[in-house]
Amino acid sequence: MHLLNLGILAHVDAGKTSLTERLLHSVGVIDEIGSVDAGSTQTDTLALERRRGITIRSAVVSFAVDDVTVNLIDTPGHPDFIAEVERVLGVLDGAVLVVSAVEGVQAQTRVLMRTLERLRIPTLVFVNKIDRRGARHEGLLRSLAERLTPAIVPMGTVSALGTREARFRPAIGPYDVLADHDDDLLAACVEERVDARLVRRALVAQTRQALVHPVYFGSAVTGAGVPELITGIKELLPAADGDPEGPVSGTVFKVERGPAGEKVAYTRMFSGTLRTRDRVPFGESRTEGLVTAIGVFDGGTEKRRDSVPAGRIAKLWGLTGVRIGDTLGEPRKAHGQFFAPPTLETVVVPGPDTDTRSLHLALTRLAEQDPLIDLRHDEVRQETSVSLYGEVQKEVVQATLAEEFGLDVTFRETTPLCVERLVGTGSAVEFNKQGGNPFLATVGLRVEPAPVGSGVEFRLEVELGAMPYAFFRAVEDTVRETLGQGLYGWPVPDCTVTMTHCGYSPRQSHAHQGFNKSMSSTGADFRGVTPMVLAQALRRAGTRVHEPLHRFRVEAPADTLGALLPVLAELRAVPETTEVRGAACRVEGVVPAARLHELEQRLPGLTRGEGEMESAFGYYAAATHGPVPYRATPTRKS
Repeated sequence: MHLLNLGILAHVDAGKTSLTERLLHSVGVIDEIGSVDAGSTQTDTLALERRRGITIRSAVVSFAVDDVTVNLIDTPGHPDFIAEVERVLGVLDGAVLVVSAVEGVQAQTRVLMRTLERLRIPTLVFVNKIDRRGARHEGLLRSLAERLTPAIVPMGTVSALGTREARFRPAIGPYDVLADHDDDLLAACVEERVDARLVRRALVAQTRQALVHPVYFGSAVTGAGVPELITGIKELLPAADGDPEGPVSGTVFKVERGPAGEKVAYTRMFSGTLRTRDRVPFGESRTEGLVTAIGVFDGGTEKRRDSVPAGRIAKLWGLTGVRIGDTLGEPRKAHGQFFAPPTLETVVVPGPDTDTRSLHLALTRLAEQDPLIDLRHDEVRQETSVSLYGEVQKEVVQATLAEEFGLDVTFRETTPLCVERLVGTGSAVEFNKQGGNPFLATVGLRVEPAPVGSGVEFRLEVELGAMPYAFFRAVEDTVRETLGQGLYGWPVPDCTVTMTHCGYSPRQSHAHQGFNKSMSSTGADFRGVTPMVLAQALRRAGTRVHEPLHRFRVEAPADTLGALLPVLAELRAVPETTEVRGAACRVEGVVPAARLHELEQRLPGLTRGEGEMESAFGYYAAATHGPVPYRATPTRKS
């Protein structure tokens, strides 16, 4: 028996969770198919998910297909919860991307497929809702090839399209795309001696290498096409790899709290075997934790086990300090960030009877489940801010605080989350016991601009042996933390910081007395002086605030273009291409993140409800409209 960790991904409302229910029913895990509308599905277990009919948190369920055990991970489809999808991608062996036969390729569909291809995750495409009026087959295949990826292999045809009697009929082809990657198949095509066995072998090999993507049509409601999809999952996607006898190594992709408030870490094991009572290092600090219990997913339920081997997904208890993204055991290469970070933020306003300490604790718990909300507390103003992807996420945070913690909150207006970029180079230094420096530490720093996307690099121009390593580490850690708030209060994401001077007071004491902290340098001295030096260097270099822009694409009736363009100008959107084809038009360009939600709200009225829009984060551009956006700086990360 082999294992497969499978992700189900889609644009919201494409039928992803309904397909999960149908898969579980087809393999005998559940007797009755749950309904998203009725809130009775296996994977949407949160009360808020059931009420809103959307997936907010990823969920794991297991089933067997002959000799294959599948750990299926259902992920959110709404773009406001893309961070939840990102955490799952790093632990997958394969994926099923769900597309609606009616709505077709949508904004999130494109974002997901680009990422799956970039990560080379073997992916099957399931076109759902063939029983719905307006469902398409040939036209949708063309759209998949044009707007998603040309590397698709249709796995059959559809009859009675758009009716409850719609059926999927298996038949591979055309398979020209397979011949592009297989010389033997290409030669067979030229010589007209192609046989089914040769095609099947190429299909399996190329799917597992993520070179092609088989496309199935069907319906999660009627079950059409689902048996063929299950066969594809079993035969075309690769098994999980990893040596159970190797060194222990796993990745935490989800953290939740149990009934007693204990942390539970969802972990994909990539190597070795982890057992209860094992002590395992995790996170950047390599803190050791004691595994007190292990749960694995099997046959649609969670079962307690004494161990979990490589390839499996498990729930682990006992790792109190664990965080999402931590590696257990042997460190693994970080995969980096797949999707753009949040570009919006808001201030949480407690209700009149809401205890602020309880609110802070509740928000901290939410940040454990979603670190990208980036909880920040302003001690001076006694305000807490969170980062967001969109308005729906804000509504979910509000509802979660009310339902799970009994806390009433509102929010201030959502504002764009800007960044600061260096204009030039700046240097500063504070010397130990000179010029009013209150800290027993010498620190000199030079800051220089770095290419966009390169992150923060810390370098040394001083000898590593010039002072204890712990002091260097204190400076670097403080530099990275301080760059979270530049001259205008925004993060400074891309720069090089070089330490140019260092010095300290060695351990000293008065005669016949022990160590005297007032005469000797400590890490606190370096953590205290570094922000002063860095702030001065930033002022000398200068920074410019950049606001987030989103790329958008609007398709609408051609006769509405005249009404649409002035509104785009009003919202500071910049059309880059405008195209009219017959009765339809298409406008592509960029719009400030701060105005994106308003554009989405106004589009139906401007286009008689026929306009379609997709958007995704584009880039940061210098803020030139109005006063420079400013965010108060005396904050600390919670």
